Amino acid sequence: MQEVYVTDAQVAARYGVHRATPWRWAKVDPSFPKPVNLTPGCTRWRLSEVEAWEKSRAHAA
Repeated sequence: MQEVYVTDAQVAARYGVHRATPWRWAKVDPSFPKPVNLTPGCTRWRLSEVEAWEKSRAHAA
């Protein structure tokens, strides 16, 4: 299966937060997925990792 990548704006929209928030989460929350540099100036998150993080938080709550 081909990996799907999402932008900071897409991650932010998914959780209803500002687009700077996923970057902050990546810095301060070790459980949040780290962004991947696809090319210079093109950084994305793996959707599968974001969904796995989401599920782990739902189980912890």
